[in-house]
Amino acid sequence: MATDYYEVLGVSRTADGSEIKAAYRKLALKYHPDRNRGDTTAEEQFKNINAAYAVLSDPDKRDRYDRYGDADAGAQFHGDIFDIFQSVFGGGFGGFGSGFGGQQSAGQQGEHLEASVSITLEQAREGADVEVAVDRMVVCDRCDGSRAEPGTGRSTCDTCNGVGQVRRQMQSLLGTVMTTQACPTCNGSGQKVEVPCGKCMGSARMKSSEKVSVTVPRGVDSGVRLRVPQQGNAGVDGGPPGDLYLYLNVARHEFFERDGDDLIYELKVGLAQAALGSSFEVPTMDGPEVIDLPAGTEAGTIMRLRGKGMPRLRHSGSGDQLVAVRVLTPKKLSAKARELLLAYAEETGEEIHERETVKDRIRNFFSRGKSHKENEAAEQEEPEAATAD
Repeated sequence: MATDYYEVLGVSRTADGSEIKAAYRKLALKYHPDRNRGDTTAEEQFKNINAAYAVLSDPDKRDRYDRYGDADAGAQFHGDIFDIFQSVFGGGFGGFGSGFGGQQSAGQQGEHLEASVSITLEQAREGADVEVAVDRMVVCDRCDGSRAEPGTGRSTCDTCNGVGQVRRQMQSLLGTVMTTQACPTCNGSGQKVEVPCGKCMGSARMKSSEKVSVTVPRGVDSGVRLRVPQQGNAGVDGGPPGDLYLYLNVARHEFFERDGDDLIYELKVGLAQAALGSSFEVPTMDGPEVIDLPAGTEAGTIMRLRGKGMPRLRHSGSGDQLVAVRVLTPKKLSAKARELLLAYAEETGEEIHERETVKDRIRNFFSRGKSHKENEAAEQEEPEAATAD
């Protein structure tokens, strides 16, 4: 389907030159690749905007376009779309065009890095400065990033003749399009190294194991990713460093389990304590605190200590500490304790159906066998009844 250049610029077919130029300026700034790095959709839209302006701003091309449509006018479009941008805004406008057809931006940005670090629950609650070990590329300390062996010089790049850029011609639906890219030989510097640095082998960087100080905000949890600007690999030829992305892991705590912004503490109590009620000292992140357990507390009861949990990340306030009651059932009882529990069961009407132990079954078995034998012996010893004559 043919491209409607008027629709691309958002103007009517009766728009005059000033309207077309004003529309182009607005859209070109919005979709310029330097403002949308890595966005291929914006880059394609920028090309369409420039192609439309190249046709509609030229009276002859616009007349042919109005007569014959997109295909004929598009065939008339040649040149670098960034030259069109500079012709409207001027060559030095705000740095736009760097790396895309204007003056080549200095250097190459360093790569981003990722690392992980484990912190305590206390550090996550209060916030802390922690040190992270990172293996990264730093500027070579022998050549200071110049790539050249100290004492040697540079010469003009033969590929780009010192410009730092090379132009390539491509065919598209719009016709022949010229694109500008950084010179692959000198990486946009316009110069080549005569004698490469013997330490970095002309790469401008070297590997180093370093420690980076990172501020951990209050309330973070495992899985949170922090961006530490400019702590990644060093840039090349004066380019900015990359960033460091840090993944946090909060270690398990001795007393507390975390549930979002709340902390859970399990309070173990005995049968009598749950039935009669009692006071307990429980740990909190702010120090010990006494709570009163009411009489008749059931297992699974949750008591809440307001504001004793974790700070809410990026929000005000804190979560709570939840005290979960766990009633312990004794596994071994003394004779006295057993007697008292049986008395309690009788008092409250609880029926206790005790199962025979193996030992009891064996004892009862032999007791029954002994009784049977005694009965047989007694029968044999009884005198026979006298018969009547």
